[in-house]
Amino acid sequence: MLKQRIITALLLLAVLLPAVFYPVPEVFALVALILIGAAAWEWARMNQCGQASSLVAGGVCVFMCAASWLGGGLYAPLKILWIFAGSAWVVLGAWLLYRGVAVWTHVPRVVRLVGGIFALWVAWIAVVQARIMGINFLFSVLVLVWVADIFAYFAGRALGGRFFTRKLAPTISPGKTWEGAIGGMAGVVACAFLWRYLDSAYAVDVASLYTRLGDNHITFMVLASLFLATMSVVGDLVESLFKRSAGVKDSSGLLPGHGGVLDRVDALLPILPLAMMLGTL
Repeated sequence: MLKQRIITALLLLAVLLPAVFYPVPEVFALVALILIGAAAWEWARMNQCGQASSLVAGGVCVFMCAASWLGGGLYAPLKILWIFAGSAWVVLGAWLLYRGVAVWTHVPRVVRLVGGIFALWVAWIAVVQARIMGINFLFSVLVLVWVADIFAYFAGRALGGRFFTRKLAPTISPGKTWEGAIGGMAGVVACAFLWRYLDSAYAVDVASLYTRLGDNHITFMVLASLFLATMSVVGDLVESLFKRSAGVKDSSGLLPGHGGVLDRVDALLPILPLAMMLGTL
């Protein structure tokens, strides 16, 4: 299993890294479009759609993204979209986690499908616009999620259960602890200060998310980083809720050893529009 995970990760990096660093962002947009279409296919399958219907759902998502691309949406200011999508993630994410797994089965399937495709479409536009803004900005958003996840894992293993007797979301993801979540937040704040310092020390041409947040006020950077770290956890937990409701362990087997595309981008779905909203104030 470990060997399989390593091989899949190396293959993904071999595709994604050249696309990210290619001089024009359209190459990255195309690679991201393929991945988001696969995620839409997974989403439909998780919502009890057949193979043909799932392919149609993936095609619809790809069409929406391509139409936005051809319509010039990748270079247009979309602050209203970021505010709407980010607010929806905050409100609906909190509602879902409060109500638990059972509530999801009572949401009409068409609403689930449309909502998921919309979230994936927004995430695709956001990640491509982040790349257009600059590689430093894009990586600062992506690394936020990775740092939150890594610090949460190690903090949870080292301190889980020592300060909080109750798990973070026992009915959704029994392994997650409050200590882990707090550790993830602390890691993101530390990352923000370090990245902002490196931006200044190396006089980068493109500011990172953290430098942009700190330009408003350093307190704003800290609060925004904590908020984004929290929403990273929300994205992860919400996808776990969806999978538990569907009775599946992984969103698919497209990425051997890693599950599916949704399993790899779940925390990014709320972070991308929120980072674009906060980073373009």
